[in-house]
Amino acid sequence: MRSSTRAITLFFLLASGLFARELTLTVYNQNFALIRETRRLELDTGIQTVAFTDVAARIDPTSVHFESMTAPDRLTILEQNFEYDLVDAQKLLNKYVDQEIRLVSTKGEAFQGHLMNASKTDVVIRDRDGRIRVLRAESIQHFDFPELPDGLITRPTLVWLIENRGPMNQDAELSYLTDGITWHAEYVAVVDAEDRNLDLGAWVSLENRSGTTFEDARLKLVAGDVHRIQKGRRQPYAARRDVALAMEQPESQFEEKSFFEYHLYTLQRTATLKNNQTKQISLFPPARTSAKKVYVYDGAWAGKDVRVYVEFVNSRKANLGIPLPEGKIRVYKKDADDALEFVGEDQIDHTPENEKLRVFLGNAFDIVGERVQKESKAVGERSREDSIEIRLRNRKEERVEIVAVEHLYGDWIISKNTHPYVKKNAGTAEFAVTVPAKGEAVLTYTVLYRW
Repeated sequence: MRSSTRAITLFFLLASGLFARELTLTVYNQNFALIRETRRLELDTGIQTVAFTDVAARIDPTSVHFESMTAPDRLTILEQNFEYDLVDAQKLLNKYVDQEIRLVSTKGEAFQGHLMNASKTDVVIRDRDGRIRVLRAESIQHFDFPELPDGLITRPTLVWLIENRGPMNQDAELSYLTDGITWHAEYVAVVDAEDRNLDLGAWVSLENRSGTTFEDARLKLVAGDVHRIQKGRRQPYAARRDVALAMEQPESQFEEKSFFEYHLYTLQRTATLKNNQTKQISLFPPARTSAKKVYVYDGAWAGKDVRVYVEFVNSRKANLGIPLPEGKIRVYKKDADDALEFVGEDQIDHTPENEKLRVFLGNAFDIVGERVQKESKAVGERSREDSIEIRLRNRKEERVEIVAVEHLYGDWIISKNTHPYVKKNAGTAEFAVTVPAKGEAVLTYTVLYRW
């Protein structure tokens, strides 16, 4: 039997192609992801070191889970370390203090000697004759170091000290959480000429700033509000570079399933998510559904503005029916020249199947409202009566229907009203008002409050 104290360092590089690797990337829309991968390891018997170099730089080391899938009871993890002291010029200089180095100035002069001190502005060396030279940092063209000092690495690395009492070839699973990866949905809607139908398509945008690339990963997206404890932990390393944009074809689609209290979207192929990249993948191709343009006047809050919405139902009957993740929806419409024009955008929440969506697009140009409190009087020791008048003016060539929203409080009863209303909740009444073309409609109502 081989010595149980022999230490062997194994580096499993993604580019080597020598070890089988299966990678799953589960991304949450809260700027974090779960990385899970399996690898075929070639181990010796006894105590040894295993190192994975291609891990996310923004990993949460306390979330790491590593175990043998082949012989879990025969492989013991003794220590686990996350090494993130990445090499750079200043760290190399600091490591070589009191050691010999060689440098060349911008004028081509070569200097060799023991490094006494190094800062961002000056480098101090003692040459072989004992002379001390102070060189300005900006005057140095390059340094020559004989080797990489101990303790510095080129990439963030997970290191385990393990004891193997099982077979040489084992499949191991590694999982961990990392910050710096997120996703969000973006919707594109095109309404028809009559504002009665719209074509709705959706894209998923993934952003990877985790510090590593994920090659040929099985991709899953979780939509929902997952609770996490915020520790305020300083990230050891976070790359910040220009974002590249990768567009996938619309036929790329996800399979959606319920998962716990969330929804899980699984891409039906593998995908590569590069570091410092934004990738867009089609969530579903455009689907036509019926829609309705809705005018809303909230006189207590909006002054004279009448808000415009487009409303539709997320149902299978309406040719949709997939749970919609939260995201931005942009709405377009063709003009007289058959060119698409932008008409507004809004943010939608997570929307389950069979729920109604009302997307705010802007304020109507040709419709205005005016709200006036005509009277307020006490009708008893614990009651009061208010009379409200709302004038809605329509300057369009066709008639419109406007929903007038009124905010009420306490115990209230509408005793008089010129138009029908619906009690939406304990503090809101909505009146449906039809306003003729080039005309005006006047809504009045009286409300009795008791307390």
